[in-house]
Amino acid sequence: METLSIVVPCYNEEAMIAKLVMHLDGLISNLIAEGLVGDESHIVLVDDGSTDQTWPLICSCRNNYTRVNGVKLSGNVGHQNALMAGLTVAKETSDIIVSIDADLQDDTSVVADMIRLSRQGNDVVYGVRKDRSTDSMAKRLTAQMFYKMMKMMGVRTVYNHADYRLMTKKAVEYLCEFNERNLYLRGLVPLLGCQSAIVEYKREERLEGKSKYSLHKMLNLAMNGVTSFSDVPVHVVLWLGVAFLIVAFVIFVYVMVSYFKHSVVPGWSSLMLSLWFCSGCVLTSLGVIGEYIGKIYVEVKGRPRYRIEKKNGDKVGD
Repeated sequence: METLSIVVPCYNEEAMIAKLVMHLDGLISNLIAEGLVGDESHIVLVDDGSTDQTWPLICSCRNNYTRVNGVKLSGNVGHQNALMAGLTVAKETSDIIVSIDADLQDDTSVVADMIRLSRQGNDVVYGVRKDRSTDSMAKRLTAQMFYKMMKMMGVRTVYNHADYRLMTKKAVEYLCEFNERNLYLRGLVPLLGCQSAIVEYKREERLEGKSKYSLHKMLNLAMNGVTSFSDVPVHVVLWLGVAFLIVAFVIFVYVMVSYFKHSVVPGWSSLMLSLWFCSGCVLTSLGVIGEYIGKIYVEVKGRPRYRIEKKNGDKVGD
């Protein structure tokens, strides 16, 4: 029977840990009773450098629930890197791995369907939201704009899919071959070329605590997704420069004609408008190029994405 790992990145989730573990432990018990997974199935909670009582609570749960394993990272490395750390640890002992957020907003009842689809030869099963009724209007609109933009730029993503997915051990091993530091797993997983399927679910309201994905973090994730998988912005900068050269040539012709017709009128307003507009475009273009140079800078240093400080696969209290 296949062994299942449920990987959960946790950052300052002290309000959710007890409910999370109780819920997932019950889920695994039901899956074992249905004959879908083996008795060695377990939960991997990854503490992403939390500053509250998340790690002590994980250790406490490990002492009370035999299926709980904890992984403590030495610092806060971000959701994507923490998730990757959990996947890397889980693949050593598991045949199938489900990743899910700690807020329990993702419907865990579809995990059984994911497992059945994996048995049909699918190495990746994506959890896809049926709708965004639980999101605010602003978040709904920005999410739709983001997915459309990614599609326009040729990035392969699954619409309305976050990081709720099942992956087989083989798929995770393929994923571990990608050594880039700027992780965007929602874009990397489709690149694996594995046979995949989709399970739809309804996303619920958060039970406890508050979302750790601030607007700043969501914008960083979006920027990371665009610049990690598409060079379209650089091409846009190039063609924008060409367009400005054409506009400059047209203005030059107009000025020369006006000069020889003796109809030149000083235009301070138009001059200043043109100056600010062109300067803004130049700075924006430099910013786009700078994003790519910054990524190159991070990649060539080859620093580790994360460092595991502690693992409590055995009963511990430290």
